[in-house]
Amino acid sequence: MRKGVGTIQLHRLLPSHADSDEEFDELCFQFGLELDEITSEKEIISKEQGDGKAEGVSDIILYKIDVPANRYDLLCLEGLVRGLQVFKERVMVVMVLQPETETSVLKFRVRAPRYKRIMPPNGEIQRLTINEETSQVRPYAVAAVLRNITFVKDRYDSFIDLQEKLHQNICRKRSLVAIGTHDLDKVSGPFTYTAKPPLEIKFKPLNQDKEYSATEIMDLYRTDSHLRHYLHIIEDEPLYPVIYDSSGVVLSMPPIINGDHSKISLNTKNVFIECTATDLTKCSQEDIANKLGVDISATKAVHIANPKTAEFQVTRTTLLPGLLKTIAANRKMPLPLKLFEISDIVVKDSTMDVGARNHRHLCAVYYNKNPGFEVIHGLLDRIMQLLEVPPNKDSGYYIKATEDSAFFPGRCAEIYAKGQSIGNLGVLHPDVITKFELTVPCSALEITIEPFL
Repeated sequence: MRKGVGTIQLHRLLPSHADSDEEFDELCFQFGLELDEITSEKEIISKEQGDGKAEGVSDIILYKIDVPANRYDLLCLEGLVRGLQVFKERVMVVMVLQPETETSVLKFRVRAPRYKRIMPPNGEIQRLTINEETSQVRPYAVAAVLRNITFVKDRYDSFIDLQEKLHQNICRKRSLVAIGTHDLDKVSGPFTYTAKPPLEIKFKPLNQDKEYSATEIMDLYRTDSHLRHYLHIIEDEPLYPVIYDSSGVVLSMPPIINGDHSKISLNTKNVFIECTATDLTKCSQEDIANKLGVDISATKAVHIANPKTAEFQVTRTTLLPGLLKTIAANRKMPLPLKLFEISDIVVKDSTMDVGARNHRHLCAVYYNKNPGFEVIHGLLDRIMQLLEVPPNKDSGYYIKATEDSAFFPGRCAEIYAKGQSIGNLGVLHPDVITKFELTVPCSALEITIEPFL
């Protein structure tokens, strides 16, 4: 993935480590990024469309940076700066007074960003109800509310830009996921996600001045340079997905366009975020069971009815196979290879209405000529340090030797935190290495992060 960064904002947010192009290039190299190009918006347009089209366009210097495919947190300027600051251990600045000299000394200490749950003033949590009709076109949806924010022009632009970059990358150009953001104070919950025939959906699209039916909206954007690329996702469906508020106001028709009524602005203080998707995370039975030396019946895997391919037989119960397959596809890259993923796994749960439950997991792997158990153990320690969980058996975390078919005998440990088992770490068994077509040792860590959310 490629990201453009304005150098003025970057130097303001990352002082002393980006004083020159050469220094920033070196910092990126140390961090594992590549400064691919130094250019400007004017230069880009001039190359693509000619000098005439570039007249009056900004000539502010931009850095074009290649971002790893699994580092979506680096796709916005704020995430990139935070990552570099953590790498240089400069997130929090502390002024320390030296009594003997009566002088102040700057000391730097890393602290993870803090987010907290805020209840709405009336105490009622917003809800998004998913109707059965959506199963025919785009069956999944989640929502969240971001409260008490302050937008300025740079933050607003970065917010919108990040949403678009996510659409182009992890969301697979909206075919897998579409994200809608709305000014919560302009609408009223609870919200309803449903699907209707195109002629029954009518609303004023974003930045338009009149109301259109869904059929008319598709025709309206058929020549639009941006939105025309997404029309094919739903245009042949008998029903189109749509999200309403409690008053019948249309928030969005995913994955095409939001309604104009709920658009965010610099004055927005509370943001309603909705994400609709075409499927849950899927995997093959061989990946989550056979290759890891586990019987499929012991995995609590949710089986997919009438899967299109063997890759879609079951929902994944572990993130590890996906990372190992990624390593297998990149074996020619220089060692060591270090990958991680934070995502959901799905397991059967008879207490849930749908018979299954999502769990958020974190998985990391270290692939090198030596097993690297101490590396993966050190990563666990660092994660717990950032979560402020101390290393003790009473109220903190600890590891205990165990056996697991996916790991080398005597080189596996179970991880405990907050009084419960949260996962395993260790050196993978040679059979697992071979089945995933790998050639050198690999250590891995996988934990549930539900207790820390």
